[in-house]
Amino acid sequence: MFRYSFIVLPTEYTEVPTLYLCAVFLFVSRSVPLKSIEVELEVRDHVATVVSTLLYENKEDKPIEAVFVLPLPGDAAVCHFSAVIGQTQIVAEVKDKQQAREEYDDALSSGQQAFLLEESDQSPDIFSLSVGSLPPGESASIRLEYVTELAVQADDGLRFCLPAVLNPRYQPQGSEGPSVQVTSVPASLVPYSLSFSARVSSPHPISKVESSSSLDPLQYLNAEKTQATVRLAAGHKFDRDVELLIYYTDAHQPTAVVEAGQASAKPGTVMGDLMMMLSLYPEFPQSVMSSVASCGEFVFLMDRSGSMRCPTSSSKREETRISSARDTLLLLLKSLPMGCYFNIYSFGSSYEHMFPKSVEYSEKTMEEALKKVEEMTANLGETEILKPLEHIYSQPCIPNQPRQLFVFTDGEVGNTKEVINLVKKNSGSHRCFSFGIGEGASTALINDLAKEGGGHAQFISGGDRMQPKVMQSLRFALQPAVQDVSVTWDLPKGVSATVLSPPITALFQGQRSLVYAQVSGQVGTAPSEAAEGCVTVKYSLAGHLSQNQLRFTLKPAEDTGLTVHRLGARTLIRSLEMEEREHRGQQVGGVKEKVVELSVQSGVSSSFTAFIAVNKSDGKEIQGPLVRRNVPAPSEYYFKITPEAPRDALLQLVSLQKASGCWLLDAALAAALGKTSEEVEKPKPASVNQQVWATILALIWLHGFKTDAKEEWELLAMKAVSWIHAQNAPCVTECVEAGNEVLGCSVEKDSLGL
Repeated sequence: MFRYSFIVLPTEYTEVPTLYLCAVFLFVSRSVPLKSIEVELEVRDHVATVVSTLLYENKEDKPIEAVFVLPLPGDAAVCHFSAVIGQTQIVAEVKDKQQAREEYDDALSSGQQAFLLEESDQSPDIFSLSVGSLPPGESASIRLEYVTELAVQADDGLRFCLPAVLNPRYQPQGSEGPSVQVTSVPASLVPYSLSFSARVSSPHPISKVESSSSLDPLQYLNAEKTQATVRLAAGHKFDRDVELLIYYTDAHQPTAVVEAGQASAKPGTVMGDLMMMLSLYPEFPQSVMSSVASCGEFVFLMDRSGSMRCPTSSSKREETRISSARDTLLLLLKSLPMGCYFNIYSFGSSYEHMFPKSVEYSEKTMEEALKKVEEMTANLGETEILKPLEHIYSQPCIPNQPRQLFVFTDGEVGNTKEVINLVKKNSGSHRCFSFGIGEGASTALINDLAKEGGGHAQFISGGDRMQPKVMQSLRFALQPAVQDVSVTWDLPKGVSATVLSPPITALFQGQRSLVYAQVSGQVGTAPSEAAEGCVTVKYSLAGHLSQNQLRFTLKPAEDTGLTVHRLGARTLIRSLEMEEREHRGQQVGGVKEKVVELSVQSGVSSSFTAFIAVNKSDGKEIQGPLVRRNVPAPSEYYFKITPEAPRDALLQLVSLQKASGCWLLDAALAAALGKTSEEVEKPKPASVNQQVWATILALIWLHGFKTDAKEEWELLAMKAVSWIHAQNAPCVTECVEAGNEVLGCSVEKDSLGL
């Protein structure tokens, strides 16, 4: 068997010679059998079902094997894989991975057509799709289906991402298992087309659907606006991730969906019983939320591998990932509360730390850190995140200063599962907030860092600004950590619930927590028999016991198919896989066998199983030597780097704020406000000191000109207001009036918090 693959440039190089591109183009145009991808998305409330149809065609004069290493969402439950050749459809079965591989190889060696879909051993967001023994002139249509939950964004939108970009994943020496071989080409040379359509339905009206890609207008299907369709505009190439943001009216309310079991499955099994999906949105007491924490150890872990030189997206070429990360660190450092502790680590092939251990936040330590942040470049080589995490966890925690870890990375990591195991092992000592920067970031890495670390995950791609998302996570980090979370059930007699989800370890104000439960026992199905139940989530928050309740009917919802069952099975599979990795090498048997059994029973993929289909219909052997063709995915490494854009006016002003919250009255402040020194100094009321006047001017400017970015500067503005109050300054009203006159604003004193 011949094997071909494309060269992927090292991360140190992002500009590609024209001659190289021409050679790649000729090779791609001759040898890639994948012609088109059609994707149909169905969103029901916050759950998505994705059906992808991949059309392959062999235009060569010899039989081929086409291999496509492709990205999928890390938490997706892949539940269907089939192929159509001519008039024949072959539906794949889920089998033990080793058995599936052997059947695939045996089929090819005996001249049969076979199709294999398997999850990477290293990361659950990478799959390998093999189309074997496609004869000359033959076509094959591959159907791939998965279901996934949609994440809640900072602005309450639900995010769906169809991954296209698959950057090479770096795997350190000594890591478990073989590395993932990624075949990549520049985005402009992706040789297959994409058509994409979405149908959205919800109990709540759909207010809007946005995307970083061009969309046709949203088409409502009913007067209530609870159903709608939308399509990608014609001419879209599958050269970048497709992101949809879906907004509902009053959507984020607690809900319970109950789904009937599979008729052919045995009662008492995961697929045979009712399955329940609870969406919980905790509401914390206002008395707790009004007091922002003034303590904590904040550890920032920054990716400085070579790939961080890439633009944040194809639409924002002038902004690199590392420059956006530097600006974000500036905002974070200015927004930290006095009295906390902090440290900054950066990593690539090696790692560095700014201080030997976390230091108390002060004007001196903040300024020292900012100078070093300004000098940060993407010059540390590959993406090796395990070693710096091990060093951070080896540091003793500071008494009464809860550790909050912020991880910034473009996620090109090969040893994902090792990293997640380490975070889970240390989850009792910290909360982990993760940020995936740029297209191609590993969804499995970013989501699971937060899930196992009791924090929150964010993705920054397309036209997104990193700063508002990171500041939302800082607000979460400043919320008190919930403790002693318990979930109790009140169900009818003879009915019981078995929770399939891992125990809840983190709750944040207004953020969704999902719980899957298998419901056993006799539940009436007639409308008059619709039994009811109640679930109560209890927790300790800032020393106070709190609880949230949700009442629900046990009548199964209509038209859900087996979506909830598959997501519940996927959740349990992931928990068992984590358990197997934790006990690997110990005498704890049966976990892997449980995963395989559940995967086969539910038809949902796992790391120990694969989908296998063999075409035995016509009995003809395919003649001739088999040639392997690798289907490429787009990579971001081929972007041409352009000079970084100058820092915007907001960040220029923020950079001048002192750790205490005040500003100095000097030429730099005047320039940031767009004025001369004389214009800002002369109107100062005589009885007010310079720092109070300067700080009020800065606050007026923020409120007057940057209301659209309030989520970015709100915390540092609160610190400024607290500083002014502490000064017992006279003539504040007079200062506000004079400041409005200077800056041409009309900001009310009350809106400043003064």
